[in-house]
Amino acid sequence: MDVRDLRGKTALVTGAASGIGRATAIALGRAGADLVLGDVNEVGLAETAETIRGLGRRVVSHRLDVADREAMRAFAADVARHCGAVDVLVNNAGVGLGAEFLETPLEDWDWVVSINLMGVVYGCHFLIPPMVARGRGGHVVNVASAAGLVATPQLAAYSTTKFGVVGLSEALRAELRPHGIGVTAVCPGIINTPITTSSRLRGRAAEHRSALVEMYQRRAYPPERVADNILRAIAKNRGVAPITPEAWIMYLAKRLSPRLTAALGRAVNARAERQLLGRQSVPAGRR
Repeated sequence: MDVRDLRGKTALVTGAASGIGRATAIALGRAGADLVLGDVNEVGLAETAETIRGLGRRVVSHRLDVADREAMRAFAADVARHCGAVDVLVNNAGVGLGAEFLETPLEDWDWVVSINLMGVVYGCHFLIPPMVARGRGGHVVNVASAAGLVATPQLAAYSTTKFGVVGLSEALRAELRPHGIGVTAVCPGIINTPITTSSRLRGRAAEHRSALVEMYQRRAYPPERVADNILRAIAKNRGVAPITPEAWIMYLAKRLSPRLTAALGRAVNARAERQLLGRQSVPAGRR
């Protein structure tokens, strides 16, 4: 798909109130697309919509909980009435959960799976069929994570959902290819977004939330750069789009050597623990 000029096209973005979702929606608007936006955060959603309207684009926004199957069904029906079928679907809405498996209660599993995995499933289930029926192609972007390429103990449940998103995207890509619909699994690494402050943390991760937030802020990789990479991935019809150097290292290592990937995962885990524990031990006045 030529994303240099999306005039006359409609893009839909979930989780559009902040972070990667907001940046991607605005980037699509700048490329000429009209937008359909969804998020549970109505204040942030209104701000995103206003910014896109300022670009001269049409915007329809909905308060939307992607984990609610019936809400997603109604949302898709409204989209169908509004524009028939979208040209670009970005399933971005997601939440963070930092915890090892033994620290994760089943209630947290229900929560993270319902949003990060089933939210993507619902988005695809309800919004892709109209794209197929219309017969004009399009593109689907499912936002996963570098944690969907290489798992670490501190992200056991989160990684499970993101591995699922990558697997779903790979299956969809093969199925939708005859219909001219591309599918990309986007796998960002460490991105400075509000998810670092809103994530659920258990066990040791909960004790070091401030250090985690600071680490992501120091990394300073903004969501706008992720959005630019998403548009490039759509233009090049990439199956998997690692974003940030660490995500590319994980992706290439996994393709070239599973043993190297396992060693890399252990190294990343050990480095994260050293950084967190080290930051925790430094007096505040010396940071």
